[in-house]
Amino acid sequence: MALACIAALAAALVAQHVYDMRPCPWCVLQRVIFVVIAALSLLAAAAPALRKPVAALVLVFAWLGVASAIYQHVVAAGQVSCNLTLADRIIQAIGLETLMPALFQVTASCAEAAVSLLGVPFEYWSLALFALLAAAALLLLLEKRRRNR
Repeated sequence: MALACIAALAAALVAQHVYDMRPCPWCVLQRVIFVVIAALSLLAAAAPALRKPVAALVLVFAWLGVASAIYQHVVAAGQVSCNLTLADRIIQAIGLETLMPALFQVTASCAEAAVSLLGVPFEYWSLALFALLAAAALLLLLEKRRRNR
């Protein structure tokens, strides 16, 4: 799960810095969620006793990612400005934009960031990965304890 999130972040950075696909606040918020899920996944790998509670947190963050991708596509992509939206406020409150601008700096409006990759809106690629991460977390939560023999 951590590798999938890191790959998504790498793809976003390539899209941004190589193909000039500048991120809006909702894009950056999804990046933050991918970072959180990657960190939680690494924590679960390092501390197997925390696997189930961490899987529950991953499930919550994955669904937040799904919701943010849907909102970005349905509502935000049609807006000229995303200033002072929930995503913008969260990013400003966390302060990551100043700590790691190459990854978290907002450089486009939501309308400008409405682009497609292979005919699929960019945010739907994120949505698909968030859904897969949610499914994986749910499988971990539903997994029965293996008996030691």
